[in-house]
Amino acid sequence: MRDEENEAIVVITTVGKAEEAQELARRLIEERLAACVQIEEIRSLYRWEGRIEDAGEFRLQIKTLRSRYGAVEKLLLRHHPYETPEIIALPIVALSEDYRKWLERETLISPSPA
Repeated sequence: MRDEENEAIVVITTVGKAEEAQELARRLIEERLAACVQIEEIRSLYRWEGRIEDAGEFRLQIKTLRSRYGAVEKLLLRHHPYETPEIIALPIVALSEDYRKWLERETLISPSPA
């Protein structure tokens, strides 16, 4: 049975500008907090300060390990442009063995024995 701390997760956040998304993604990769960050343009409808907002945003899907979540959250809070950023983590319920090993290598976690 695998250690929960080494389980793969996807952390999701959104920002308003492509440049902000690129900067956060680059920091996460450079600091080896994520193995991969995907950026996609989305449209969000949400309630903020009593009004319904309709905004274009950029969603970052951050592939990392549960053990790295605290550091990922800290980096996002330090550099995020939003007052109250969305920072959520979702479990990855299955992934290929080769991808898991790569993810562990790229986030400075020693790969588990096969």
